[in-house]
Amino acid sequence: MRRLDVIDRALFHRVAAADRPFGTGSLTGRWLRRLSRAADHGMLWFGTAAALGAIGGRAERRAALRGVSSLLLASTAANIAAKQLTRRPRPPLGPVPATRRLLRQPVTTSFPSGHSASAAAFATAVAIESPAAAALVAPAALAVGVSRVYTGAHHPGDVLAGFALGSALAVLTLRWWPRASHLRPAAGPPRRPAPALPEGAGLSVVVNSGSGSGAFSAGGPEDTVAALRDLLPRADVRLCEPGDDLPALLAEAADRAAAAGGALGICGGDGSVNLAAGLAVERNVPLAVFPGGTLNHFALDLGIDGIEATAAAVMAGRACGVDLGVAADDTGRRHFINTFSLGVYPELVRLREEFEGRMGKWPALAVATARVLATAGPVTVRAGGRDRRLWLLFAGNGVYDPPGFAPTHRTGLADGLLDVRVVDGGRPFTRTRLAAAFLSGTLARSRVYHSARIRALDLDALGDAGRIAVDGESVPAAGALRLAKAPRALTVYRPGTDRAGPPEAPGTGRPGFR
Repeated sequence: MRRLDVIDRALFHRVAAADRPFGTGSLTGRWLRRLSRAADHGMLWFGTAAALGAIGGRAERRAALRGVSSLLLASTAANIAAKQLTRRPRPPLGPVPATRRLLRQPVTTSFPSGHSASAAAFATAVAIESPAAAALVAPAALAVGVSRVYTGAHHPGDVLAGFALGSALAVLTLRWWPRASHLRPAAGPPRRPAPALPEGAGLSVVVNSGSGSGAFSAGGPEDTVAALRDLLPRADVRLCEPGDDLPALLAEAADRAAAAGGALGICGGDGSVNLAAGLAVERNVPLAVFPGGTLNHFALDLGIDGIEATAAAVMAGRACGVDLGVAADDTGRRHFINTFSLGVYPELVRLREEFEGRMGKWPALAVATARVLATAGPVTVRAGGRDRRLWLLFAGNGVYDPPGFAPTHRTGLADGLLDVRVVDGGRPFTRTRLAAAFLSGTLARSRVYHSARIRALDLDALGDAGRIAVDGESVPAAGALRLAKAPRALTVYRPGTDRAGPPEAPGTGRPGFR
């Protein structure tokens, strides 16, 4: 270790004594000093994450979220834990030429470099989700490390240790948050006969322009309408523009599909698909899902990655039967294709919708999350004859992976089960204990977290839980609540793959479409 320290110090002084190409007045030297300052407190990476979220696709948004999470983890580990253990002093400023502008920071602990740990964590996390974006981020991360040596803030060994720590912690996030490329269903739901619609004859599609931009063409929803008409020239494709009544347009499309013996189509996000799914079941017609939202969870779990895949399935008549979740309370009966929740999440959704019109979806989500975490508390519901305080109750339509409290994808959509996960608000320091269990990978053994896979769940009263969320949409709720399943109630077109489930047994599921 002493030899390594001698080599490290010698390298530092060698760099410090060099006038070219990093001389005080050189363009490179000025750029490195500015880059070092820009990376203070992670501001460079927060700005990069905001840019990825604003102009990138789904992979880039996931990369931004993983990058920020990894950065916070690495910064905490480097600046609070590692530096307090090592106590290595920063490089001496005396031998450095007087012409060199150096950062004279009050903190004297040098090992490892917090800036380098944050840079490596962010770049590695981005690479996990989006290698293309990482090709742009990685050079900047490397340059930040170089700038820390150039400005006299760290020895080269500090920077290398920071790179190693940050990269390792970013990779460690895969323990709790699987990479997007791994989120594929192991086997599809059972195949079910559905009408083949050559060139889309008998298909009525509504394109919701108010959804996110997850799968819209580069020119927006208008170009998506044109693309659908090219793929399915005999289909009736209509655009729901801002100010139009989406439920009314979908109801008219469902009526046309039923009269023609065809199918209902929807291009939008999961909220739009939820509306269309209920109408398809009521009219006894199959559903064609063209992904056009921000996240498209339902479409991705079906193996649908674009409008072309759905168009091919419609023309070939390839379909399957999937479950619908049912949430029934005193205010009505609602279906959900993905998830149900009560507690803090419905309040988060309500605030996001309130702010969304003024600042856009992603900034509104960030503001809503900050407000909910600062002000929200557990809700009281009644179940099994006793009151229970809950921070959150999550119910998935089908079993979600991974285990724990970060569900992301399903391996099947026709298992007849609800995936219920609960955060108990009746115990002290729930938020702190939940965060510690999540970070340590011991969530399944935490006393504040409970999970079960069941066919139905009854709550005797919702108490002060005045709102619930179904597929990301916050709605009022009251009285007793029953969560259940409608097994294979929905027929949906699905691209043919080698992992499709077996044909549905005769006499099971819904009749029709023979």
